[in-house]
Amino acid sequence: MLYPFVEYQRSLLAPWTAWVEAVANAWIEPGNPWFPLPAASCFAAGWDMLNRFGKTYEKPAFDIRAVNHDGHEIPVVEDVAQDRPFCRLLRFAPETPGASVAAPGPQPVVLVCAPLAGHHAVLLRELIETLLPEHVVYVTDWNDARRVPAADGPFTLEDCVAEVRACIRDIGVEQLHVLAICQATVPALAAVSLLASAGQPTPRTLVLVGGPIDARRNPTAVGRLAARRPLPWFERNLIHVVPPPYPGAGRKVYPSFLQLAGLVAAHPDRLVGAHCDYYLDLVRGDIKHAEVHRRLCEEYNAVLDLAAEFYLDTIRIVFQEFRLAVGEWDVQGAPVRPQDICATALLTIEGELDDISGLGQTQAAHDLCRRVPVPHKRHILARRCGHYDLFSGARWRTEVFPRIHDLIWHYA
Repeated sequence: MLYPFVEYQRSLLAPWTAWVEAVANAWIEPGNPWFPLPAASCFAAGWDMLNRFGKTYEKPAFDIRAVNHDGHEIPVVEDVAQDRPFCRLLRFAPETPGASVAAPGPQPVVLVCAPLAGHHAVLLRELIETLLPEHVVYVTDWNDARRVPAADGPFTLEDCVAEVRACIRDIGVEQLHVLAICQATVPALAAVSLLASAGQPTPRTLVLVGGPIDARRNPTAVGRLAARRPLPWFERNLIHVVPPPYPGAGRKVYPSFLQLAGLVAAHPDRLVGAHCDYYLDLVRGDIKHAEVHRRLCEEYNAVLDLAAEFYLDTIRIVFQEFRLAVGEWDVQGAPVRPQDICATALLTIEGELDDISGLGQTQAAHDLCRRVPVPHKRHILARRCGHYDLFSGARWRTEVFPRIHDLIWHYA
């Protein structure tokens, strides 16, 4: 009954939030007689913050229309390459004729495997913008389970692996580099392993960033909770049924509102800091910076429902039985054997201050991929980097991205 109660609460708050939003907009409307008052921006900021307490956050658009490269604005084209019930494969490419702006010849193609762990793939917007315009970028844009009709069937961790493998197949491996973030490192490594075991071509490089390849190493609070509680506890306390009128009515999910509560509890400074910056920008009348912080707030608050099968599989297979790490994971009847990968260069990246994926968890991929020649293996420990720093912010741009860029262009 929790999910219907939350939806009822949202419907009750909807008129109030709409009214508050209208009041906030009125205070910054130039035609308002109170607009010139010195306190107008303070009132507008206060009402806008009130609006955010009751606002329902829908999935933001990527809205990447252009990127700056060496002082030039380069238009970006976004296309839907594939559209399946649980995943859209998006393609972002710089609208430049001929060869790459960075070097002659075809541009490297990067498949960004976004984590299916609560936030929408749009949380990786800065990562995508950084990769552009020197790369063509594909992104796994996972769909919200509450919007997938129950008739489309369940979605398991094995199905997630199959989706990543299908994306690799659809794009082609000739110029492909796979970049997997956080939770997505597990299905990405499994997908490339299955391709290698089947004797099929594999991507040129595989970059794994801050993921639980072997959650036994330096377990964090997330891993300890998953290992300490039996699986029925998660099913009993965290799994709920999607109510009408959502298209996925009747589907069992790990709801977004529970996930957001956990994310805020784990990193309150991230959300509070973004809202404080947004409020202060509004008070100062700095609309340009306020828009940046508003976007960060909305991206962080926009969380999707996870299919119950996928969530429970992840708890059991990744955090309780460690099947990938111990070599006992079968996907659709085929064993996952990272040791069969031999023609793909491997880069693992960890954050020194990562409190979601502990040190050594991602580096464990090197022990599993033992047939990859040592000269084609690299590991990076990003100093002073937390989990989110690995794909956004100043440290992503200065500490992490340059290493990824060098690897991709070395094997391009």
